[in-house]
Amino acid sequence: MAIELLSPAGNYDKLRTAFSYGADAAYMGMTEFSLRRNAGNFPAEEIGKVRALKEATGKKLYCTMNILFHQRDMERIQTMADEIRSWPFDAFIISDIGLVPFLRKNFPERGIHLSTQASCLNSESVKMYRDMGFSRIILGREASLDDIKRMKDAVPDMELEAFVHGAMCMAYSGRCLLSAHLAGRSGNQGDCSHTCRWNYKLHYALEEEERPGIYYPISEDEGYTTILSSKDLCMIDHVRELEEAGLSSLKIEGRMKSIYYVAVVTRAYRKALDNAPDADRYKRDLFDVSHREYTTGFFFSSGPVDTASDVSRPTSYGYERNYLFLGSIGRKVSGNTYEVDIRNQIRPDGLEFIGPDVPLLCADDITLLDEEMNPVEKLDHGHTGYIRTSSPLKEGYIIRRLSDPEKSIIE
Repeated sequence: MAIELLSPAGNYDKLRTAFSYGADAAYMGMTEFSLRRNAGNFPAEEIGKVRALKEATGKKLYCTMNILFHQRDMERIQTMADEIRSWPFDAFIISDIGLVPFLRKNFPERGIHLSTQASCLNSESVKMYRDMGFSRIILGREASLDDIKRMKDAVPDMELEAFVHGAMCMAYSGRCLLSAHLAGRSGNQGDCSHTCRWNYKLHYALEEEERPGIYYPISEDEGYTTILSSKDLCMIDHVRELEEAGLSSLKIEGRMKSIYYVAVVTRAYRKALDNAPDADRYKRDLFDVSHREYTTGFFFSSGPVDTASDVSRPTSYGYERNYLFLGSIGRKVSGNTYEVDIRNQIRPDGLEFIGPDVPLLCADDITLLDEEMNPVEKLDHGHTGYIRTSSPLKEGYIIRRLSDPEKSIIE
């Protein structure tokens, strides 16, 4: 069985993008019970178009119910069986074992996947979850490749999934109280404020009382520093090793990231998995989408996080972002005119287009049109607009431009 590429879907547009750009499956949250409460998620009125998209593509859809359930949450979900049943989910992702009886009773034909929040890291735990009715384990991010292989060898009938790209948490498997402490928003209830990535100004040296003279390594960037933020995970150069270790699914983090992020990261891993001859060309975009310095996480070690020197470039202490996501191409309205989904202001100069199998397309003959089909100098978010060009665009292509016009990734 081919290894699955699993992409994030923070809302319907991201779901459609994930499927278009090469994902075999996507994970999404309903409005309640998801650890990405602020991702947009999927309200009940979108059931119809989600079902239609799934039927048209034949791809899989997993529902995240991975918050830590309080009593009120458990009581609430008991009343929602009919609503949940109307969604075309293939499986549910949970961390709270108390949900198992509810899911097995109401959805016996659908899979149950153990969330990474449960921190499953050994074969005895895998066996226990299998016996409880779980069909897949999403391993804790602390699992190494050797750990994964040994777990798969011990329990070959269990599907194993791991995060291979995206943001990582400084807390053990994401179970953090920092957001709740500093912002009154619980990450374990789906409302993380990402306090580990805030910028802090230091007034005193960071020294632990019992370890005088030993200082926490801190570097400031433009007067501010992040002291708890981890690097981002990137295993693009190691997909064969991940597959050989026994993983059934490679998971991309990012339900709160942009459509552009979902598109370029999904297609880069798709090309790597497919051994596409031009896979390296698609890989380049991983360094131009918003990210922190890349790492291979714990995959090659059970100790400190390893820096992935083979995929990393010199970075600042904050996010790198070389491109601005401007929008996407909608339906064709005439021979060379296309509707535009405008996300940021679009001007005709310096525009680039990318597609599922098009690494880069530039056009010199671009005319921007307003809703009355009159030529305009710019298109703004919140308005209807069109692009006219002789270049072979297609619905779903991403529109971008370099954030620094003097920079170029063309080699």
